[in-house]
Amino acid sequence: MKIIQTTDAPQAIGPYVQGKIVNGFLFASGQIPLDPATGEIVGDEIRSQSRRVFMNIEGLLKAAGSEKDAVVKTTCFLKNMDDFAAFNEVYAEFFNNELPARSAVEVVRLPKDVLIEVEIIAAVNS
Repeated sequence: MKIIQTTDAPQAIGPYVQGKIVNGFLFASGQIPLDPATGEIVGDEIRSQSRRVFMNIEGLLKAAGSEKDAVVKTTCFLKNMDDFAAFNEVYAEFFNNELPARSAVEVVRLPKDVLIEVEIIAAVNS
């Protein structure tokens, strides 16, 4: 097991880690639209918040020695399912080659009242 720690994604704000590599897979904690440099929420609508989330995910993947084409599963939490189409546009921009398996659900509330949170599982080259 290896713990992933990077300044290219927000630091953990509770009793958890940014990610762990276990048996060749990165299990990343959910990412919300926080700027890792400032700790501030980026954007006030779904597209801008989603872009920041995927930038954070890219930082975690890089720190783990992986890449977005190695993501095998995402779980996407949306505050409002009416944002699904706009979220999908940004999602498709990020995952433009290899599409992962995905779950997407609407939730009542997310940390810091953001609009989106995404967690991933990715293969890691050893």
